[in-house]
Amino acid sequence: MGWFQEHKGPEIWEEAIELPLGDIDAAQRIRDICRSAADSAENAGSQAQPDKKSRQHRERFQRAAKAAMEIAINISDDLMRDASVSQIVELCMKADDLRTARILVRAIQSVSIREDALKTHPMLRE
Repeated sequence: MGWFQEHKGPEIWEEAIELPLGDIDAAQRIRDICRSAADSAENAGSQAQPDKKSRQHRERFQRAAKAAMEIAINISDDLMRDASVSQIVELCMKADDLRTARILVRAIQSVSIREDALKTHPMLRE
């Protein structure tokens, strides 16, 4: 019975991107990646003892975060890029990846967006 088996198609971050990708499309893609990987990030962050399943979730989260960061680098509009990076910070916090989240918060140039991220996650202050 194949009804309840998961269909393993390509992840959204593994799909080919038609270049050039505009800023709005790039920001939308980052939002979609962060939404798609949120469950894996939460599972990776909630596991005290790493087992095979939690390692798979961690690897999936890491692939998604890396793809989102690579897209964010190419966004030319500063505010749009900062908003996209803050979404990646949220994804990292769900996975309890404080190291990456701290680096990304420092990369946010907009004072209001950075302060909002730090207000939401005060542990990112150094």
